[in-house]
Amino acid sequence: MACPVQFLCRGLRTVALIILYYVFSIGITFYNKWMMKGFHYPLFMTLVHLAINFCLSALTRKAMQRWTGKARVILSWTDYFNKVAPTALATALDIGLSNWSFLFITVSLYTMTKSTAVLFILFFSLVFKLEEPNPFLILVVLLIAGGLFMFTFESTQFNLKGFIMVLLASFLGGIRWTLTQVLMQKAELGLQNPVDTMYHLQPLMFLDLFPLFLYNEGLSLSMTERFFRVTELLPLLYSLITLSIGGLLAFGLGFSEFLLVSRTSSLTLSISGIIKEVFILLLSTSLLGDKMSLINWLGFAVCLCGISLHVGLKT
Repeated sequence: MACPVQFLCRGLRTVALIILYYVFSIGITFYNKWMMKGFHYPLFMTLVHLAINFCLSALTRKAMQRWTGKARVILSWTDYFNKVAPTALATALDIGLSNWSFLFITVSLYTMTKSTAVLFILFFSLVFKLEEPNPFLILVVLLIAGGLFMFTFESTQFNLKGFIMVLLASFLGGIRWTLTQVLMQKAELGLQNPVDTMYHLQPLMFLDLFPLFLYNEGLSLSMTERFFRVTELLPLLYSLITLSIGGLLAFGLGFSEFLLVSRTSSLTLSISGIIKEVFILLLSTSLLGDKMSLINWLGFAVCLCGISLHVGLKT
């Protein structure tokens, strides 16, 4: 009787971890879109989230150190700038452009376009020889690229500027996740735990994104009554609270992904991600009024087939 009980407990635990991952992942997607409707400073928002993530990862490391009695890894300055800096730059630009794009495009177009990150991850995995060439990979590329074309074909809510931003973010995401995999697989660095990786990445990500923020939003933000020219306390507190919620969601997403992978497998995370995209599209059409034609839905289905084939090949 113990085996069925253990199987049931394991199944319930997996479902709970997937739900936790969905809450943070879907939550931050709709949060970003909602936030951009009234707060047109996506790069500043990203900087605030990075600062919150750094503080929370530092606190988590302290708690883990007290719990285990083992000191957490701290990289040397040489390793930090030579090995962590490229990953931090790609990650900062990926997140920054993704958040920026919500000023121009719908959640459904963002979700669909961002799914093409699989293509770029695949490309850079082959370049860095993290993955072996496979003839089926050509089919994966054709399905995902063809699905994206069908999804954007004659779309009534298509925005070229936002689309290019997300596509560039997906390209940088391919570099980001490939470099992150290389970084976390280097045993001598000791960054196998994502909390340690987040702790080391956030400061450099902040520094990488700060010049772009100053150039694009610095003057405008300094003149707004939301922050530096504030005349009332309540609007300032409201802005700070709403920005902090996004930081908590971002940290929760990274932590829930780590929990799901560590307690189950990366395959579970990949399959959950595919189903999550279906949920996001259904929610965006029903709650936000995103318009999708039959050919758009067919394009999404074709793209999902390509991603599913890729997941199957990796298995």
